[in-house]
Amino acid sequence: MVNKPLTLSLDDLKKMKSSDLVAGFECSGNSPRSMQGLSSNAKWTGVPLKTILSEAGLKPESREIVFFGADHGTEEVEFRTNKFTVEQQFGRSLTREQALGPDLMLVWALNGAPLTKHQGAPLRLLVPGWYGVANVKWLSEIFVQQEAYMGKFQTRWYRTLKGEMINGEMKWKETAISHMRLKSYIARVTTDGSKYTAHGFVLNDGSPLKSVEVKVDDGAWQPATFDASTAKDKYSWKLFSYSWSGATPGDHVVVSRVTDASGAVQPTADDLKDKKTFLEDNSQFPRKIKI
Repeated sequence: MVNKPLTLSLDDLKKMKSSDLVAGFECSGNSPRSMQGLSSNAKWTGVPLKTILSEAGLKPESREIVFFGADHGTEEVEFRTNKFTVEQQFGRSLTREQALGPDLMLVWALNGAPLTKHQGAPLRLLVPGWYGVANVKWLSEIFVQQEAYMGKFQTRWYRTLKGEMINGEMKWKETAISHMRLKSYIARVTTDGSKYTAHGFVLNDGSPLKSVEVKVDDGAWQPATFDASTAKDKYSWKLFSYSWSGATPGDHVVVSRVTDASGAVQPTADDLKDKKTFLEDNSQFPRKIKI
């Protein structure tokens, strides 16, 4: 499915014109209740994926770009009443249009230092704005095909099942794990004498944001302030803070919500009650604190 098959070493890639991109992402299995780890934000260095695909020359009939990691293992594939055991590499795919996007990269450095083995060395895929699973580590092969890729981590393990009322009837929809859902989270509350400040961050797919707000107990939503140092980078997490005045001793509940430029608002847990799978949980998370 390409005009010129390529075999490239890391040195070959480094001789090409490289660029940096600040991007954050998280595991799609994160929930507001488990944000310790499984998320990151960093400056990545590499070469645009589009450069490599253009050099190989995608044939007109190519539809799907599959990225295979060097990691592999035994898996069971179910087909009706049968099960087949196969040895398979980790794989994820993108459509041709997605793969040729301007911001996707093959990266070899993180914050100016070579990737570690844990981070996917020597090379990994960076798909800004998508959940972590799409950012294939230990990238060893890019395969172009016409048919849709149906691998385990593409079609079976990373899906969301959610109910939606259509014409008065509940319809159950399965969707693929791809773009990060709009999420904000209160990370901590600090104090300087009588002054309290709530600190948090926003993760999303890079779409423009309108506002982030904080609510204390049963009070009204109040505007928080984005940190200018993170607001400038499209795919970076966006740090924010809220100055909480008049705090009283005792137990309190602090929660945040973010709204993007299209008007989409971070959902509550009740808004997601018809979602059966645990992936893509971007619900608001009230934090309990004691003063």
